[in-house]
Amino acid sequence: MAFIRKFQTGSGATGVQVCEKRNGKVVKTVHVGSAKSEEGVKKLLKKAQGIIDAEKMPLFNLKNFDKKQKD
Repeated sequence: MAFIRKFQTGSGATGVQVCEKRNGKVVKTVHVGSAKSEEGVKKLLKKAQGIIDAEKMPLFNLKNFDKKQKD
């Protein structure tokens, strides 16, 4: 399960990470970036969500669906 983590850096900026958890333990962490403004943090959160979405498998592969096929 992947989730987004926000944290305060030593310089006072807000850091954004994408973390993956398995069996209750964090096994992978990807640092997305850090920003001092709210606008910058919003951009980082969008980028982090994009990273999570890219890893998801679609429920249905609609590219292979052919409407002309008949059962």
